[in-house]
Amino acid sequence: MKESEARELIVEMARSMFERRLTFGSSGNISVKIDGGWLMTPTGSSLGRLDPARLSKLDEAGTLISGDAPTKESFLHLAMYRERAGAGAVVHLHSTHSVAVSCLEGINHDDVLPPITAYYVMRVGRLPLIPYYAPGDKTLGEAVGRYAAKHAAVLLANHGPVVSGSSLSAAVDAIEELEETARLYLLLHGRPTRYLTPEQLADLKRRFP
Repeated sequence: MKESEARELIVEMARSMFERRLTFGSSGNISVKIDGGWLMTPTGSSLGRLDPARLSKLDEAGTLISGDAPTKESFLHLAMYRERAGAGAVVHLHSTHSVAVSCLEGINHDDVLPPITAYYVMRVGRLPLIPYYAPGDKTLGEAVGRYAAKHAAVLLANHGPVVSGSSLSAAVDAIEELEETARLYLLLHGRPTRYLTPEQLADLKRRFP
């Protein structure tokens, strides 16, 4: 994909998520891998009102080359890319239901959401919870990096999800599936629920390796 096309796609996908209330105000950020580095959404920007010409362009060392200053959470994105060679994009949102789940007591920190649907299992898989860190704390990037090698998505406690994908479309699809599954989990919370069985999960792995 050409850089100009990547810029337009970031703006299009960001606006779509904003208009569907998956992100609010100036929260959330997106990055896409390009030749020689990355494009990222700027700090303090609304995903509903991005200017493709002002997106932050970083080199392979994470240094700003052009555009506005990148999101203050750029270190989360770079941690994902360092550990996931096949990642073409990273999306981080403060989406309502995912954040709500991240605040619950008694959840499984190794795999926050149960296997409610096959699509969640295929697009997200296991979702570890990263302990709470204050906004901007660079050690959060180190914590994300420790999980990223084995997990395409992580959930930051009292904060929100960070999801990588082979492309921006794949990352957006996955984070939307995560948010919808978090919503289902909250709707079902406290009720007898039939989750996918180990046999059904094994069948999914065989069908979609």
